[in-house]
Amino acid sequence: MCNLYSMTSNPHAIKDVAKVLEDRTGNLQPLPEIYPNTMAPIVRNGTNGRELVMARWGMPTPPGYLKGHKVDRGVTNIRNPTSTWWKRWEGVEHRCLVPLTAFSEPERLPDGKSRPMWFARSDGEPLAFFAGIWCRWTSVRKLADGETTDDLFGFLTTEANREVGAIYSKAMPVILRQLDELDVWMNAPAKEAMRLPRSQPDGVLTCVEVLDFLK
Repeated sequence: MCNLYSMTSNPHAIKDVAKVLEDRTGNLQPLPEIYPNTMAPIVRNGTNGRELVMARWGMPTPPGYLKGHKVDRGVTNIRNPTSTWWKRWEGVEHRCLVPLTAFSEPERLPDGKSRPMWFARSDGEPLAFFAGIWCRWTSVRKLADGETTDDLFGFLTTEANREVGAIYSKAMPVILRQLDELDVWMNAPAKEAMRLPRSQPDGVLTCVEVLDFLK
């Protein structure tokens, strides 16, 4: 499942496409490699409208999976947002857009090793968004830091399309490309938002072994 993605798009493009009214990220730099439990930009609904902020990738892990663990590194990919644990965050106040340029899935090689395969929009547009949720949570994310309170996020997954399925057949992130999709996800009641078409059509992504911005 996706545990690596990039965000190298122009911050002004993010703010324009996602209708951001307030940028709280400061001087947002390109992020060619974003890994779990690290900081990345998200767009969420704020008091004065949509705001661009930094948050940590990885929602709180359900308690049953934390037994015997001192650290919660978070859940990056959410397969069933209607389950009891995730349903508490289905409202518009907890939905977010996660900007991305491309995302990666590991390709297993014959010798048992793996290499990252990257997926980007096939139409050449540099920006898309994961359909995400966020929350503010107190936990131990890193043992050295002890207990901290963080803004956390993760994104929904769906059935893999042809391009992703050739590398990883189980699932892929829910990717929003159209302006009306962004508005539905951020504004609509939960039942409508969760009915947002989640399957990704074949042909909307292209697979590349090495992206130019990672060379």
